[in-house]
Amino acid sequence: MRILLVEDELMLADAVRDHLLASGEAVDHSASVVDAEIMLRGTNYDVLLLDLNLPDGKGLDLLRGLRRQGSATPCIILTAQDQISDRIEGLNAGADDYLVKPFDLNELSARLAAVSRRYSGNPNPFVELAGGVEVDLAGRSVLRGGEHIDLTSREWALFDQMVKRPGQTLSKRQLEEALYEFGAEIESNTVEVYVSRLRRKLGRDVIKTVRGVGYRVEG
Repeated sequence: MRILLVEDELMLADAVRDHLLASGEAVDHSASVVDAEIMLRGTNYDVLLLDLNLPDGKGLDLLRGLRRQGSATPCIILTAQDQISDRIEGLNAGADDYLVKPFDLNELSARLAAVSRRYSGNPNPFVELAGGVEVDLAGRSVLRGGEHIDLTSREWALFDQMVKRPGQTLSKRQLEEALYEFGAEIESNTVEVYVSRLRRKLGRDVIKTVRGVGYRVEG
């Protein structure tokens, strides 16, 4: 996933970012409302992780502005405010989920995956593909013919994007955004390299090339 983390507590932001990067997600970080607005205008994010109290404004004002503009980007609020009224206000402003600090990083990952599945239109975490390939999106595991297949974090990040949208062709640019955080250098053949690696591990029938458009998997 391409994730925007809006959090001004730098130690927490570093911990969250390191955890998600290690899981194969692409994470951009902003410590202010202004910077977050700029990044949201220039990039399509899969999920927004949003602190409520920021140095230059309120996270909820940022979220309300996005929703008024028609943005449907999923949002999980991260905050130390644990009153029921605070949660209700956040959900009514357009948030999809709410985590109270301090939180477990593995729980954050699970909530991210659940929100992403709902928005992809495929809430079922178990997906069967061609060639006897079975995918557990929640457990981040892949079986081929009943045998476990090891994928690197970036192989999983790219494969995950396609599996969540079976039958939908994703462009090279869409897949690149799933692999790299903001500002990272992208080599021209990166997607092709990872698709080739996945085909070697999973079989050539799993990922289809749509010439001149991109790649897709068939559910």
